[in-house]
Amino acid sequence: MEKNYRVGLIVPSSNTTMETEIPAMLQQKMMVDRESSFTFHSSRMRMKQVVKEELAKMDADSDRCAVELSDARCDVLAYACLVAIMCMGAGYHKRSEDRLHSATVENGGEAPVISSAGALIEGINAIGAKKVSIVTPYMKPLTQMVVDYIEQSGIEVIDAISLEVPNNLDVGRLDPNNLPDIVKRLNIEGADAVVLSACVQMPSLPAVQKVEDQLGLPVLTAATSTVYRILKTLNLDTRVPSAGSLLSGKY
Repeated sequence: MEKNYRVGLIVPSSNTTMETEIPAMLQQKMMVDRESSFTFHSSRMRMKQVVKEELAKMDADSDRCAVELSDARCDVLAYACLVAIMCMGAGYHKRSEDRLHSATVENGGEAPVISSAGALIEGINAIGAKKVSIVTPYMKPLTQMVVDYIEQSGIEVIDAISLEVPNNLDVGRLDPNNLPDIVKRLNIEGADAVVLSACVQMPSLPAVQKVEDQLGLPVLTAATSTVYRILKTLNLDTRVPSAGSLLSGKY
């Protein structure tokens, strides 16, 4: 008998990619797992420019989003703005997830909460990678905060490419078909895996499997990692076709 899961999405107001890539992967999941189906429910936090001050203000609004989504009695909530979490300092994803979960409990609609920041760390660890190279859309100072956060989690970052796009709408308009050429500039010597998009807003899904085949290394993104953690949280098989090694079902 098919079971439906309600997936709550806590989304920056200018994000246009989370609500396309994450549902696309879970809809692909439904093609190989006829016993599960998913619906998607969003609440938005104001954010237009990807700068530290605006990200911090946006993050403070995430509690309201968690409460609103708990009204819908979601089975899991996913907070997807990786850099908003990582620019708050080492380990902040755990404090954020705990705080937002408490907000759902207080509202009588308890739901587990995951974050794309925590999911990316978990995804890298799940495939056993100790060293990674990454691509981000951020300005270089924010990329350095992401690098620091990943390294403070015990993972070495060998190289990082910053595409330096400050406007979040423009990030969502980046062409994922350019990523196979972009990664040619990435130093992957000694890397165990490549993070093709350390940002849930930067489109990457069409390129994940192509770049993994091109490099011969596991390729993951903030979005594929978020789907991985959603499936693990719901105790579901982690197979999603053509979405890279992390979603091969092996982990």
